[in-house]
Amino acid sequence: MALHRTLANHGSQQHMRQLSRFFLRYLSGDSIRDGFVGMVGRTPLLKLNKLSEATGCTIAVKAEFANGGGSVKDRAALFLIKDAIEKGQLKPGGTVVEGTAGNTGIGLAHICNAMGFKCVIYMPDTQSKEKIDLLRSLGADVRPVPAVAFTDPNNYNHQAMRFADSIDNAVWTNQFDNTANKRAHIETTGPEIWQQTDGKVDAVVFGTGTGGTLAGVATYLKEKNNKIQAYLADPQGSVLYNYIKHGKLERSEGSSITEGIGQGRITENLKGAPIDDAFLVTDKEAVEWTFRLLHEEGFFVGASSGLNVAGAIQAARLMGPGHTIVTCLCDTGQRYYAKLFSRKVLQGKGVLDAVPEAYRAALND
Repeated sequence: MALHRTLANHGSQQHMRQLSRFFLRYLSGDSIRDGFVGMVGRTPLLKLNKLSEATGCTIAVKAEFANGGGSVKDRAALFLIKDAIEKGQLKPGGTVVEGTAGNTGIGLAHICNAMGFKCVIYMPDTQSKEKIDLLRSLGADVRPVPAVAFTDPNNYNHQAMRFADSIDNAVWTNQFDNTANKRAHIETTGPEIWQQTDGKVDAVVFGTGTGGTLAGVATYLKEKNNKIQAYLADPQGSVLYNYIKHGKLERSEGSSITEGIGQGRITENLKGAPIDDAFLVTDKEAVEWTFRLLHEEGFFVGASSGLNVAGAIQAARLMGPGHTIVTCLCDTGQRYYAKLFSRKVLQGKGVLDAVPEAYRAALND
C-alpha cells in the first residue's frame, strides 16, 4: 500500500493496523527492500581482524555507516517519526523539528524526503561544516545557534521545541528524551547483534549521547542473557563515566574532539539502562584508533567510532581473551574531514601526536 494512502487514513484503527504493516514491511528481511526506509538497519557485523588477533578476543563492529543516511542515527530517526505518526502528532505534509549535533538530523532529513514531511534542524554552531552543508543539501531548514548548556533556555533543543509548538502539524521529535529512540535499538540493533553472533556475544560497548543505542541494545540482550556485559565508553568532559562509576554527575577533565557523544545529564533514554561499567576514553585514544581503523583495518570513520573501538579494547583487557565484544562504527570520516583529518586542527587540539607517525603523511594541511 502506498505511503500517502496509509497516512490519509490517519486516526482510525484501520490506519493503525496499516501503519504497523507498513513499518514491518520496511523493516522486514525481504531481499528487495522497500525504498529509503528499507535501508535502515540490518547492517553487517564485521570482525576487526588485526585488533582481534592482538587482544585474543573477537572484536566485532556493526557497520552503521551502511544505513541509508550513513549513520547509526538513522535507526532513531525512523522510530522517532514512526512514534509521532502512531501518536497522531504528525499528519501528511507536516514538519519534523529536532535539535541535533548532526547525524540524527541527517537521518531525519532523508526519511522526511522519502515520506513527504518537511524537516527543520536546530544544531550547535560548533558542529562540523560538512554536516551543516549536507543537511542543507538534503533540503532541511538548518538553524545553527550558539552552543549553550541544556539548562540555558536558548539551548538548541529548547529552541527546537518552541519552534515546533509555534506552528501547526509539527512535532519536536526530542531524540534525547523520547524513548522511541531506545525502542529503535530494542527492536532492531539488539536483535541483529544476537542473531549475527548466534547468541554468543559476551559484551557490548558504546559511546553515548542520547543514550538510545546503549540502553536499547543492553535492554534487549540482557533479556536474552543477563550475563552479557554492557559498557559505556565516555569521552573527556562528559558526566557519564563518573555517574556510572561513582553515582555523581561530575564532568571528567577536559573537552572532546568527538561530536554527538558525551553528556551533561541523564536523559530519559538512559535512565534505568542496565549498564555494568564505564570506561573513560581520552581524545588521544579516540584519535589514535580512528587512524588505526583507517590504515590497519581499512575503515574511514569518525572519532566516535575510534572511541567505541578504544572502549572495546578496554573491555577486552578487563574480560580477558576468548570473549566476543561488539561495538559499532557510527558513521564515515567524510563528515569530519576538515576537522578530524587536518594536521593544523589536530595540532591545535593537542592530539596530533596521537596519530601514529607512519599515518601523518595522509593528513590534509
